[in-house]
Amino acid sequence: MDIFKRITEYQTEYERLAWTGSFKEYIELLRRNPSSAMTAHARVYEMIESYGVQDENGNKSYTFFEQEIFGLDRAVEKLVEEYFHSAARRLDVRKRILLLMGPVSGGKSTIVTMLKKGLEKFSRTERGAVYAIKGCPMHEDPLHLIPRELREEIEKELNVRIEGNLCPSCQMRLQTEYGGDIENVMVERVFISEDNRVGIGTFSPSDPKSQDIADLTGSIDFSTITEYGSESDPRAYRFDGELNKANRGLMEFQEMLKCDEKFLWNLLSLTQEGNFKAGRFALISADELIIAHTNESEYKAFIANKKNEALQSRMIVMPIPYNLKVSEEEKIYTKLISQSDMKHIHIAPHALRAAAIFSILTRLKETKKQGMDLVKKMRLYDGQEVEGFKDADLKEMQNEYLEEGMSGIDPRYVINRISSALIKHDMQCINALDVLRALKDGLDQHPSITKEERERYLNFISIARKEYDALAKKEIQKAFVYSFEESARTLFENYLDNIEAYCNWSKIKDPLTGEEMDPDERLMRSIEEQIGVSENAKKAFREEILIRISSYSRKGRKFDFTSHERLREAVEKKLFTDLKDIVKITTSTKTPDESQLKRINEVTKRLIDEHQYCPVCANELLRYVGSLLNR
Repeated sequence: MDIFKRITEYQTEYERLAWTGSFKEYIELLRRNPSSAMTAHARVYEMIESYGVQDENGNKSYTFFEQEIFGLDRAVEKLVEEYFHSAARRLDVRKRILLLMGPVSGGKSTIVTMLKKGLEKFSRTERGAVYAIKGCPMHEDPLHLIPRELREEIEKELNVRIEGNLCPSCQMRLQTEYGGDIENVMVERVFISEDNRVGIGTFSPSDPKSQDIADLTGSIDFSTITEYGSESDPRAYRFDGELNKANRGLMEFQEMLKCDEKFLWNLLSLTQEGNFKAGRFALISADELIIAHTNESEYKAFIANKKNEALQSRMIVMPIPYNLKVSEEEKIYTKLISQSDMKHIHIAPHALRAAAIFSILTRLKETKKQGMDLVKKMRLYDGQEVEGFKDADLKEMQNEYLEEGMSGIDPRYVINRISSALIKHDMQCINALDVLRALKDGLDQHPSITKEERERYLNFISIARKEYDALAKKEIQKAFVYSFEESARTLFENYLDNIEAYCNWSKIKDPLTGEEMDPDERLMRSIEEQIGVSENAKKAFREEILIRISSYSRKGRKFDFTSHERLREAVEKKLFTDLKDIVKITTSTKTPDESQLKRINEVTKRLIDEHQYCPVCANELLRYVGSLLNR
């Protein structure tokens, strides 16, 4: 019964939002809420803004895109600010086709689908309400009823802008149904809907021999010509083309540059003048955002053809590259798997990360920056600290290659290979090695990669395996210490006490006896050697740590275990070194004694309870790390 109750509530809400009244009543409504007269471009921008915007260090992140689009913050910010925002303010970019250009499976279609769904939802809010002349096949703006000569004065009074003319159908109905009485023309609230063909149109190219221009602009209704006597009578014409139905909203051209040229000619006038030609009628006004998408090879072929210059000048091209952040790539795979029927199969921690590392490495370009390899670049792009490099280096590398992210392995290939691994391990669990093995096996079946690319990709799989090995060892070593973080912090604080005494030529107190002692040089060196700090460099390193502590203190910030990446790494490695023999013996023994078995059970439980492993992959991880430590 709850299901039907919710359905009833939804229908009741829909009925509550419905509104019908005369044009006179609509004008009064408009006085209270002028936003009802916003353009299609403004409506899309207001919809995106309504979800919220976060501004971090001058970079804007739009909440609207966060659930579906991952790792494309820079591309999305450029898209919203340079196109939607400008077009919403009636700048000339609104007279351009928005062309999303990028590699396959990069998110172009997803962005368009989100905009469609967002518009549908937004039209059901007070801010996004859309009103149209009742019975108009194009759901046109009621303000088109106002004679052109009176518009300037009325615009000032209502604080709106009026653009466009009545469609042929409404021109005739104004005379035949309303006797020219504008005041009593009926207006209704409409809800943008792709299913109902209100405010959203979609055109997909097919065989040029069978596709008709009527798909875009409507067609003559031959069954009524004998009744109305003329092909130029609006009653004998179906205003049901995609351009007609997209009025007040969004028109999508799928794979636009695959379209026959005659289908694109209509866009020349529509973009620049806001109208298009249909049948034996005057130009028909249309207020719609035209958005298209294509791949890079199609676009290059298009701009190489001189005959396309007129259309090319009416385009705003927005590159939509692949995501270049490992953590965001993981989210893409998680989302795609969650939409399948394989959610019951457990995916071990770091399995998707291993696949993401491989994917990102194939998309990155070698930088000219000294001391920066692809792995370091990948980590820096993912928001991790890399010793010796700062935010300025990150921005410099991001601007080094404009085409970075426009090539490489696409998410579809990776998710296909993960799907293959999931099917093979039905009712069980898959780990990083299963995923990497599936990626490697799939390279032989990949239709478009060359022999050189295959060798390069195999190398990236090998790098991803090494990255996973490091993660696996760290996970096990942490699990062997009941409270790893606490132990690490204790060692960290102990080290800081000793270097402070060393640099200040002072003593430290024994916490138990209170006896004053010299700084523990052996302890300090055992930590520093973990990250390659030489005997000659130890003094400079220790002083640099104290300067960092002082800097944090001046800013009112606490210097803790995570504040210095290299020192944190050194402390962890020191703990791991102390643990190595215990871990090695415990994980690799085939006949564990009672104490070893107890420790194995404790570690397995910790992996399951605290790190989201299942019993299968926890035991596999223990065995795998044991084999790694014995190499």
